[in-house]
Amino acid sequence: MKRALVTGGSGLIGAAICRKLAAEGIHVFVHANSGLGRAEAIAEEITAQGGSAHPVAFDVTDADATAAVLAQVTAGGVIQIIVNNAGVHSDAVMAGMRRTQWSHVLDVTLNGFFNVTQPLLLPMIGTRWGRIVNISSVSGVAGNRGQVNYSAAKSGLHGATKSLSQEVASRGITVNAIAPGIIASPMTAPVFDKQTIDRLVPMKRAGTPEEVAELAAFLASERAAYISGQIISINGGMI
Repeated sequence: MKRALVTGGSGLIGAAICRKLAAEGIHVFVHANSGLGRAEAIAEEITAQGGSAHPVAFDVTDADATAAVLAQVTAGGVIQIIVNNAGVHSDAVMAGMRRTQWSHVLDVTLNGFFNVTQPLLLPMIGTRWGRIVNISSVSGVAGNRGQVNYSAAKSGLHGATKSLSQEVASRGITVNAIAPGIIASPMTAPVFDKQTIDRLVPMKRAGTPEEVAELAAFLASERAAYISGQIISINGGMI
């Protein structure tokens, strides 16, 4: 059984990805930072439905804490699928943005990507098979007012995706990024009303976490063996 780690697995999109991977016969480590209870609940739900999952908790910005937990996780077997989904918003126009808003968003997205992925690479390379899926955003593709920090972090993730894909391609490992647009959630509902969605999205609706999960699971499968180094948008035709 292949083993996957989904960072931010306790969130809406992360949980959908965990459920979908588990449904495809993969053992999933459901990651949370402070919300371990939510990760435990998702893992229990997956197990109750016949899947295999285990909750884990660590701060992706803390390299030492991350490495310690990953050492425990990999003691039971190699992680061959990584979904880097952990991310945060701290929106403000650049002129009013605090230094901490800038650094924290980049720290979670970019340093988090490194802290999680780098320790798992050599064992993955040793198996000559792996899938790394980085969850980005339409903001990293097109930019967005009030999200200079978030857009910079996600577009930086795009560069990392393309470069790492070249480094590991000969070892049977693919690296791709998914850039969702407006995805339905309790957080986006107050910001993107029906009128706004109709104006921004040609398909006239928000996407669902399950639609993002379907794409992530495909990229993590054998079926996507010849797709690597790509930034794949899922946004209803926004751009």
